[in-house]
Amino acid sequence: MALKLLVLVLLVLGCVQPSLGKETAAEKFQRQHMDTSSSLSNDSNYCNQMMVRRNMTKDRCKPVNTFVHESEADVKAVCSQKNVTCKNGQTNCYESNSTMHITDCRETGSSKYPNCAYKTSQLQKHIIVACEGDPYVPVHYDASV
Repeated sequence: MALKLLVLVLLVLGCVQPSLGKETAAEKFQRQHMDTSSSLSNDSNYCNQMMVRRNMTKDRCKPVNTFVHESEADVKAVCSQKNVTCKNGQTNCYESNSTMHITDCRETGSSKYPNCAYKTSQLQKHIIVACEGDPYVPVHYDASV
């Protein structure tokens, strides 16, 4: 009886396990691009800290990343704003109607994995995001204009 139960548990775990720890595209967008905390840090170290904290320097230095400092609702709302063509030619990108507070992180010339180094730039720009799913939510940061 104990052996049957063990086999059953292992079968169930085998089916469930692959989804454990697997991030959806929307969750990845949240992790990589959203920072709603009000501490809009003018600290030149902001990008260095956030890129590590958000796991974007694990296997390599991600060369460019943008953090959006607006509410989740405001960023999700972009998915129903101005439809534009994405950089890759897809048609599921949307440009925000208004400018948003963003922080642009760009790898410096002296950056070398595992010591990734970033230049931090605080900007106010329109953002362009790709949206997918049901609910229709941002899954990719395409550009800022």
